[in-house]
Amino acid sequence: MNISVFLLTLVALLAFSYWVGRRRAYTVSGGHPVHLHSLPSYYGGYLALWCGLPGVLLAAGWFLVEPQVAQWAMLQTLDPATKDLPPQRLQLLMTDIQNLAAGYGIFREVTPEIERAAAAYNDVFAFGRSIALVAALSLSVIGLGVGRRFIRTDLRARNKVERVITIVMIVASTIAIMTTIGIVLSLLFEAVRFFGRIPIDNFLFGLTWDPQTAIREDQVAAEGAFGAVPLFTGTLLITAIAMAVAVPVGLFSAIYLSDYAPKRIRGSVKPLLEILAGVPTVVYGFFAALTVAPFIRDTFGGLGLSVSSESALAAGAVMGIMIIPFVSSLSDDVMNAVPQTLRDGAYAMGATQSETIKQVVFPAALPGIVGAILLAISRAIGETMIVVMAAGLAANLTANPFEAVTTVTVQIVTLLTGDQEFDSAKTLAAFALGITLFAVTLALNVVALHIVRKYREKYE
Repeated sequence: MNISVFLLTLVALLAFSYWVGRRRAYTVSGGHPVHLHSLPSYYGGYLALWCGLPGVLLAAGWFLVEPQVAQWAMLQTLDPATKDLPPQRLQLLMTDIQNLAAGYGIFREVTPEIERAAAAYNDVFAFGRSIALVAALSLSVIGLGVGRRFIRTDLRARNKVERVITIVMIVASTIAIMTTIGIVLSLLFEAVRFFGRIPIDNFLFGLTWDPQTAIREDQVAAEGAFGAVPLFTGTLLITAIAMAVAVPVGLFSAIYLSDYAPKRIRGSVKPLLEILAGVPTVVYGFFAALTVAPFIRDTFGGLGLSVSSESALAAGAVMGIMIIPFVSSLSDDVMNAVPQTLRDGAYAMGATQSETIKQVVFPAALPGIVGAILLAISRAIGETMIVVMAAGLAANLTANPFEAVTTVTVQIVTLLTGDQEFDSAKTLAAFALGITLFAVTLALNVVALHIVRKYREKYE
C-alpha cells in the first residue's frame, strides 16, 4: 500500500465516522437533539477523532522509526566479518548499499552479500510500510467502533473535541518554536567552531575580507582574512540606498491613497503597487544588471565620475523599487486605521486637509509607519539575488555608491557554493555571518513588532 492510497482511505474513514457520529447522536437523543449536551456536529467530530488519531499516530510512529528498522534489517543480512569492519568503513558500506537499493550506481563490486542487504533494505520500505499502514487503518476502524459506544446524550463532545484541538494547536506552536530554536542552535554551534579558530574581535572589527585559505597542507596560500566590516558596510550602504528610494515613494503613495485618491483609483492603484512584491527577485536582478547599471554608468560616467559596471547604487535603487509595496501598503493600512473622529476634529478646528495629515494623521500613524519601515529594512538586508547580479562580489570597504560592494548574504552563498571542506574556517565563516545577521534582523523585527503592538493597543 502506498501513502496516497492510505491517505485517501483515511479521509474516507474520517468522513464516514463523522457521519456515523452525527447519526448516532440523533439516535441516542430519540430524534430530539435538544436533549444532547453538544451539537450533533461535535459528536461527529468526536467520533472522527476516535477514528483518525490512532491510525495517524501509528503511521507517524512508523515513519519515524522506518529508517532505523531498514538499517537494522540490512545489517542482519551481512556476514559477521563484514559487521566487524571499522565503524567508518562499515558506514561507507551501508551508504553504498542504500544507494544501490535506491537504484544508483556505486563505486565498488556488487557482491551477492551487498545485493542481499539492498533487497532487505527495500523490503522494509515495501512490505514493512504496507503492513504498518494496513495496521494503522485497522486501528482507525477499531477506534471508530470503540468511540461509537461512548456516544450518549450526556457525553460532553464539544469539550472533548475542543480540548483535542487545543492540544493540536499547542503542538503546532511548539514545533514552530522548536524549529526556530533548532535553526539558531545549528548556526550557533558552527559559529562557535569558527570563533575557536578566528578571534571574534578579528571577525567583528577586521577591515579585510579575504576568506581564501589553503585546502591542502602543502599548498601555498594565504591564511585568510575574516574581517566582516566590509560586508556589513556594503550591506548597510545598499540598504540605505534602497530605503532612500522606498521610504519617500512608499510614504507619498500611502498618503495619496489613504487621504487624496478617490475610492475607484485607490482600488485600482493599490493592487498594482502590491504586484511589485510578487515579482521574483531574479527578475529585479536582470532589470538592475541590464538596464539600471548601464544607465547609471553612462549617465554619471558622462559627467566625469568613475563608475563601476557593477555598483551599489544600481543594486540599492532596484532593491528600493522592490520594497516599495512593503512601505506603501503597510503605511496605507495604518493611516486608514486612524479613527475618522480625529480627522473630523481637525477639520472642525479649521485645519486644511494637508494640515490634518501633517499634524493629526501622520503622527497618529507614526508607530505603524515606523514598523513598516523596519520590516522593509529587514527585507532589504536579507536580499541576495539583486546584489549578486548588480553589485558584484568584491568586498570593498567604501561608502562610494558607484563602486562594487558585496553583502553578508551574498558572501554566505559564495562560501557554501561548490565543493568545500566543511570544517574549514572558510566554510564555518558562513555560519558566523549567518548568526550575526540573524541577530541584527531579529533585533529589527522585535523593535518593529513592539511598535506595531503598541500602535494596536492604542486604538483597540
